[in-house]
Amino acid sequence: MSRTVTLAIELEAAEDAIFDLLRDPRNIPRWAPNFADAVDPEPGASKYLAVKAGQAFALRVVVEPKVRSVDYLREIAPGREGGAFLRVLPRPGGGSVVVMTIPTPPGGDPESARRVLRDELDRLATL
Repeated sequence: MSRTVTLAIELEAAEDAIFDLLRDPRNIPRWAPNFADAVDPEPGASKYLAVKAGQAFALRVVVEPKVRSVDYLREIAPGREGGAFLRVLPRPGGGSVVVMTIPTPPGGDPESARRVLRDELDRLATL
């Protein structure tokens, strides 16, 4: 059984533009509404507070500008984090490629996770 789902999408937008959009987690509800309805910085911290269906959870964002990676992490079990892992790559001839990996929940359907991921990447493309 697959533990993760990884998909990629090619975009016309420059990689810096896509990376800038992804590195600000307040944009998550615009392109990944299945993950969060709202994301706001926690005062005085490098973490964020995300809300989905009225349930709040802490969100840690790890940004690596050199390799244009952005990881959105939340505690999935005591002392264990998981989430979405994104990488923005240059596309030959211009534009960018976004690669995203998400976990498949235990007992979850990988095809369902794949559909959600495809929808999120398609929404990102429209931005």
